[in-house]
Amino acid sequence: MDIRKVKKLIELLEESNINELEITEGEDSVRISRGVPMTAYAPQALAPAPAMATPLAPAPPPLDAPTEPASADLAGHVVRSPMVGSFYGAPAPGSPAFVSVGQKVASGDVLCIIEAMKMMNQIEADKDGTIGSILIEDGEPVEFDQPMFTII
Repeated sequence: MDIRKVKKLIELLEESNINELEITEGEDSVRISRGVPMTAYAPQALAPAPAMATPLAPAPPPLDAPTEPASADLAGHVVRSPMVGSFYGAPAPGSPAFVSVGQKVASGDVLCIIEAMKMMNQIEADKDGTIGSILIEDGEPVEFDQPMFTII
């Protein structure tokens, strides 16, 4: 890389608020970093933890924590989310839902779509039966292994 280009990059770095710049041109590469002053910290001794006579009880869950029905509370076969993403019960906004409670489904029927990283993933029924319940609202985020439907 030409030294004039490197000098120009250094000037550019000094004139801006950028702390580091890396440029690759063909097989040549240069990284320029602004020297950040290091702050020295004096190590502090930790006080020994007091001995406890009784163990602490587990903390209660936060009040705003989402409550999810336990698997034992769900009747029938539970269809769980295979990924993290956004739940969509219909193929497009304003379209009818793929399934509704009380609807008969066959193995392989599309139940919903989960959008993950801008990819639309169709989730299919893995069992024949009737939709017993839909546990997630349209557009809500869904976690991995979160119950979404029951099939009875």
